[in-house]
Amino acid sequence: MARSRYGAWDGSQDPLGERPDVSELLDRLGDDLLMGSGGRGALQDLRRRGMPGRRGLDDLRRALAAERRALSEELDADGPLGQLAEGLAGILEMEREALAERDDDDARFDELRLDALPPDPAGRFRELSNYEFSSPDAGQAFADLADALRKDLLDAHLKSLTGSLEAVTQEDIARIAAMLAGLNELLEARADNGGAPPADEPERFAEFLAAHEELVPQVTGADGMPRPPADLDELLAEMARRAEAAQRFLASLPPDQRAQLQDLARQVFDDLDLEFQLDQLGRNLPAAYPGGIPGAPGRGRGEGRGDGQGDGEGEGEGDGDGEPDLPQQGGAGGPISRIVDAWERVAELEDLEEQLAGGYEGATLEDIDEEALRRALGDDAVTDLADLKAIERELERSGAMRVKDGELELTPRGARLLGEKALAKLIARVRREPATRQVGADPEPSGQTRPWAFGDREPIATNATVRNAVMRRAAEGVRPGPATQGRVRLHPDDLEVVEQEVRPRTATALLLDLSFSMPLQGHFVPAKRMALALHALIDGKHRQDSLHLIGFSDYARRMQPADLAAAGFERVYGTNMHHAFLLARRVLADDPRPVKRVIMVTDGEPTAHLVDGRSVFNWPPVPETLEATLREGMRLSRSGIELDIFLLEDAPGLVAFAERLARMTGGSVTQMSAEEVGRTVVGGYDDWTGGRW
Repeated sequence: MARSRYGAWDGSQDPLGERPDVSELLDRLGDDLLMGSGGRGALQDLRRRGMPGRRGLDDLRRALAAERRALSEELDADGPLGQLAEGLAGILEMEREALAERDDDDARFDELRLDALPPDPAGRFRELSNYEFSSPDAGQAFADLADALRKDLLDAHLKSLTGSLEAVTQEDIARIAAMLAGLNELLEARADNGGAPPADEPERFAEFLAAHEELVPQVTGADGMPRPPADLDELLAEMARRAEAAQRFLASLPPDQRAQLQDLARQVFDDLDLEFQLDQLGRNLPAAYPGGIPGAPGRGRGEGRGDGQGDGEGEGEGDGDGEPDLPQQGGAGGPISRIVDAWERVAELEDLEEQLAGGYEGATLEDIDEEALRRALGDDAVTDLADLKAIERELERSGAMRVKDGELELTPRGARLLGEKALAKLIARVRREPATRQVGADPEPSGQTRPWAFGDREPIATNATVRNAVMRRAAEGVRPGPATQGRVRLHPDDLEVVEQEVRPRTATALLLDLSFSMPLQGHFVPAKRMALALHALIDGKHRQDSLHLIGFSDYARRMQPADLAAAGFERVYGTNMHHAFLLARRVLADDPRPVKRVIMVTDGEPTAHLVDGRSVFNWPPVPETLEATLREGMRLSRSGIELDIFLLEDAPGLVAFAERLARMTGGSVTQMSAEEVGRTVVGGYDDWTGGRW
């Protein structure tokens, strides 16, 4: 059943429903994606953490654990027998007062009988069941206590069975036995049909409900209201959950208390037909579900008693009913049934925790029972879960991610969005200056405007200027009228100019170190974010330029931006700058742009080079590797390719090699932390004119 929530309109609601911000989602997935966790792993981590203002799976699990802890007081196993002992003590006090008023030998004999009662509540109840009370009040109190205990044990075994009964009489017990007999007939019909529901089961179940409407345990519908079970399977599943709760309660008791409850059950259900039907039910339930009833523990033959107790020797319960709704504490029911209620609630909370943990193969958020979650934590928890479910759907709908071979991977569009988010963060930390360079080529608009300043020669941005004038006049309270005749009065503060820049068309090869030391030193994610941001900058603002992404470890290879978020990272040895320089030179040679440059970001000195097309690794670096790398760097320089090296570590060997390479090629070396490399490379590229940074 659909559920709706209503609230006052405050102007912030989206009538079409709120959708997650895809770029924000990617930004929060970014670190895990770039670290190589894979789409599924990154998404699962995000779901565990949650989004701002919304709880994640870990938060929901903690809330469920708090609910379970709050139930600890209601799982007090001494409560039922303690309350029975208090009730019997009051009855005995009334009886002793009545006996004290009599002056005869029978009264003295009865006093001796009371003195000799067993110390345990079950033993006292058994002896008093055959005792003739002198006090009418004590006799009535004992009868009421026995009836309440009978109802309590029945409710513990078959939840809400006696809710419509004021007292459980022998006639009521006979009716309950008849109801169980009808249920056994339905189960036996299944058994005769090979365990499958016979064709006439729906009609027979409807007749069963009509005949025993008051006694058949109710279930809770999606609207939270009790209703009759829709079919036999629903009834059996509910009964199984109740039986599991009763079994867990009894298993928590010490052996002596368990034996006392068994003794009480035998006493209050002194009806052979009821015991027979319960025993038959215990036999029929496992046969109806050879694979086990959903939600029920594995059990063997039932004891056939109303206490919900197995004997601990493999003869567990196969009966009991199940109330799907979380028990309302402090409601109707005796102490035993209320404790079973609490155990049933604990079982549901534990199931929910397991579903939220998703620690089993093939687990998905669709496995989580939303109605159970609503009962446990309220509507807000279901809303939080719906938001978590919407993440993957929105990522796929937007085209930012896609499922390929069972893995959720970043698409080119997703890589661009992730790069734009990284670029926005970097640009926010870079001090922007007006672009007024006018050398080398015709100026091109950058797509941005800025306020006019005295001396600017850029064209006036007409649309932005007029808009500023209109908005200023409106803010001053000036309304258009016949006198203005549609004219707009400009003020110098309204003027904006088209930002222009002149820069040569540039081809850039970004060489990104992907060797194992990068993630070990914490450089992996910042370096990849820098690469995505640089790609977003060139793709969005400098379309006349080109960017070639080359990753290198033991070998070098060309990459696409989306490849930076591929699952896993390379557990290989070798920093093969030689191959990276070779590949960059070939790639840039095929690019028609007049200005060519190589940007290399690394945290280690060269430890591998190519020999006959194969990578040869040595640590520490050997002269052959250093010489091969320097020779290839020199070829870059002779090809007119500028080389800029960014070092993320300050190891002496790395710094010495980089400075030697820069001297031989006319390039530059910059040392910085991984957190600074994005701001430096991206900000420097925006200000670069074909010379130095």
